[in-house]
Amino acid sequence: MKNSTIALLTASSLITASIGYIIYFDYKRRNDPTFRKQLKKERKQAAKVAKESENAPQESRLKFFERVIVESAKETYPTTPEDKEKYFMEQVTAGETLAAQGPSYYDEAVLCFFKALKVYPAPMELLSIYQKAVPEPVFQTIVTIVTIEQKAMEGQHTETPEEAAASATGVDVE
Repeated sequence: MKNSTIALLTASSLITASIGYIIYFDYKRRNDPTFRKQLKKERKQAAKVAKESENAPQESRLKFFERVIVESAKETYPTTPEDKEKYFMEQVTAGETLAAQGPSYYDEAVLCFFKALKVYPAPMELLSIYQKAVPEPVFQTIVTIVTIEQKAMEGQHTETPEEAAASATGVDVE
């Protein structure tokens, strides 16, 4: 036998086997109720996993925002102007160092920059400085946290910090 004949027979047997499997699968899908139920169950599970993986990053960001707000609220801030200035410089330096190390350190940098913002006498002015000096993802996260904190303070009696974070980010809290 020639090589071309062997290749032709192999290809035709593979095609025949594929068509046979397709016919078997279609027959099974149409006539076997347990097989249909199993297929439906697998589709539902796949849809559920896809939905969970879609919501997971948003929920983790929400928890991060909450963690930053809680940690900054637990912090005891200096009261004298000299101590505030020293604390501010320490936090900004730590934040800049972390931000310079790359995106994997941005979350820790956000916490440092946010703590520095808490002791700065003119926070809005500092935010405009942050906009020019820090990486964009860090700045956007700081602005989001400030917004969440302000909403939580405004609706302190009606919303929990989680609900305020959810309304500011557009994520539903369950």
